[in-house]
Amino acid sequence: MKVFAYRKCSTCMKALKWLEVHNVEFEERAIKEENPTYEELKEWYTMSGLPLKKFFNTSGMIYKQMNLKDKLKEMTEDDQLKLLATDGMLVKRPLVIGDNFILTGFKEKEWEEKLL
Repeated sequence: MKVFAYRKCSTCMKALKWLEVHNVEFEERAIKEENPTYEELKEWYTMSGLPLKKFFNTSGMIYKQMNLKDKLKEMTEDDQLKLLATDGMLVKRPLVIGDNFILTGFKEKEWEEKLL
């Protein structure tokens, strides 16, 4: 299982601590330094069954600066995926990639259901 996280993000730190407390094995990847690629994002989005908006960090500064709330509605899914691949700070985090599931953000109840 891969966990994309940003060490300066309090939610990511809480999530990583939760994984350690529950002895869940994972491989951490720094989302800012090793941004998910277009191919990875496309595969995960398809696999997840989630709306593409769930992959965006809607509370992030870049999202707000780029006025993506309005722009995303007019973009194709492919263009949105390409945009996500340009900057890890646009991607919702933590992002968990399991064998048959994807988790965006840290919701403890959802994580318990999938990971314990």
